[in-house]
Amino acid sequence: MQTKKFVLLDIDYVTRNQEPVIRLFGKLMGENEEGHIIVLDKSFKPYIYVIPSDPHCITDCTHELSELKLISVEMVPRNDMGEHKEVLKVTFKHPRDIPKLREKILNLPSVKEIREHDIPFYRRYLIDKGLFPLNVVEVQGKVLNSAQSSRRSQGLNGHESQGATEGSENNRTPKPCIFQMENPPKPMDSSLPEFKFLSFDIEVYNPRGMPQSDLDPIILISFSSNQGFRKVLSTKNPPDSSDPNGSPLDFVELVDDEKELLEKFVETVESENPDIILGYNSDSFDLPYIRDRAAKLGVPLKLGIDGSPPKFTRTGFTNSAMIKGRIHIDLYFNVRRYMHLARHTLEHVYLELCGEKKLDIPGDEIHIYWDEGGRRLETLFHYSLHDAVAVTRIGERMIPLSTELTRIVGQPLFDVSRMASGRLVEWYLIRKSFQYQNLVPNKPSPSEVTQREDIHVVGGYVKEPVKGLHENIIYFDFRSLYPSIIISKNISPDSFTYEKEPKGKNCHVSPEDGYKFHKEPVGFIPSAIGQILQDRIRIKSLMKQSTDHRQRQVLNAQQEALKRLANTFYGLYNHSTFRWYSLQCSESITAWGRDFLKKTMDDAEKQGFKPVYADTDGFFATYLGPIDEETN
Repeated sequence: MQTKKFVLLDIDYVTRNQEPVIRLFGKLMGENEEGHIIVLDKSFKPYIYVIPSDPHCITDCTHELSELKLISVEMVPRNDMGEHKEVLKVTFKHPRDIPKLREKILNLPSVKEIREHDIPFYRRYLIDKGLFPLNVVEVQGKVLNSAQSSRRSQGLNGHESQGATEGSENNRTPKPCIFQMENPPKPMDSSLPEFKFLSFDIEVYNPRGMPQSDLDPIILISFSSNQGFRKVLSTKNPPDSSDPNGSPLDFVELVDDEKELLEKFVETVESENPDIILGYNSDSFDLPYIRDRAAKLGVPLKLGIDGSPPKFTRTGFTNSAMIKGRIHIDLYFNVRRYMHLARHTLEHVYLELCGEKKLDIPGDEIHIYWDEGGRRLETLFHYSLHDAVAVTRIGERMIPLSTELTRIVGQPLFDVSRMASGRLVEWYLIRKSFQYQNLVPNKPSPSEVTQREDIHVVGGYVKEPVKGLHENIIYFDFRSLYPSIIISKNISPDSFTYEKEPKGKNCHVSPEDGYKFHKEPVGFIPSAIGQILQDRIRIKSLMKQSTDHRQRQVLNAQQEALKRLANTFYGLYNHSTFRWYSLQCSESITAWGRDFLKKTMDDAEKQGFKPVYADTDGFFATYLGPIDEETN
């Protein structure tokens, strides 16, 4: 039996002999190990939880379920919103059986409801096995023979392989190690390794305006990596001139036509063998355009490490391009989410992040530069290369936050880079639920969402600015106000109670509405946020102690990721689609926030400060001097 260590980059599953097989894609680690690995695990099976309609009829429920085509039904203890329950863990043969049998199970007389039926199989695997993408995993098993390694589709692909196809026999293609796991995977503590980025950008000949993939050819594809690789592929020869520094355009490689251009694109990805592929608006433009042109010209886009083409999936309101074993990240989405700018063009973002102007050519003039040749064509080559370089440099600044969020939330970087903050928190809580043996609440129905959207919660306290010119301005603010309130007042759906207890005896009682929350035990949400804030305080302390610039950068990304998660929790309590939605929790948090802010302002006035403006978690005040208590 052999042992392999690798950094987990990606995960999916395929169907083999009508059985699901998990595939772990990784970057090999250790001495004399290089390249990528695909680890196969045939042992894991999908499951859901079934809650009987009556705790006393659990035997009847087990009998009714056993008549369906299932692997097993077993009784397990779980917590459900603070209540201990005996529920049934129902294991299926294949993930596709869950949607097929879900309604049939719900219609059984002995069944009240089902839980965790909508957690994707590959995410379920990560949660149950305690695996975190971008961390090191150790596996034991055997390397499959060379015939299977070269014929990568044999036993690896299936109808649900998320785009996997038969691998390339081309010797240029780096063949990943195919590894059959025989013991459970072992997560390892590790620092974040260095990943190889490869950025790309395309230019299209567009004399009719907006490029149309059925008519307008790709004329240039540029590349840039974080390890110094730079190249522009062109279907037109560069002019016999030099750039302003006197260097020839040796970064340009000439190809005969667009078909060869696309073949070289695939070949470059294969030879550079990146861990992460970066683009800017590549989900919506570059990769779909490349896909369409490749299909028109008959070029196989074998970009995945398993020889598969990109697969385009729906993510929210947009499409996402998935490349198996290589994490494709569209930086445009990250920039829109984290940077509040008037414009989010590549040029504007590059200037904002890197402090440099990027060479720019209006999109509707690219065909003019191409046709005129000479100096203009030379400028176009530099412009194309600058695009790819800019993507790399933006990625070097943006990716650290996404990688740390990945290691905290425990979902693949491909998914995390496209998730809104609320979704990140939800998956963080789903993982925590498994650790605490809590049942995850179901998503709300469409009617519940509509009902929730009509409910509005009073926000934080706002004091309108006092008109005039003020001096000696001082600002008071609460650190992590709402997360701190959630923790200190134990605000959580499982700690909320309707019980009529004496005020302040065993419960925290919210101002205004008088909602009650048990002081003990610690609620699920406060426990999760508390861990995040503790980790952030610890990391910020390490930052102060560290003298290593690289280490400080990594630590800063970690604490920033934790800060974003912590600050997202409050708003989710009142978000219509949140699994742990609670109107009482939401209203209590803002009520305590308003109460704390008003009381602090009153105390400040007694000490000689005059508040001139307040908003949610802080206020501005002028200092008037000590107050004479006799005249106050």
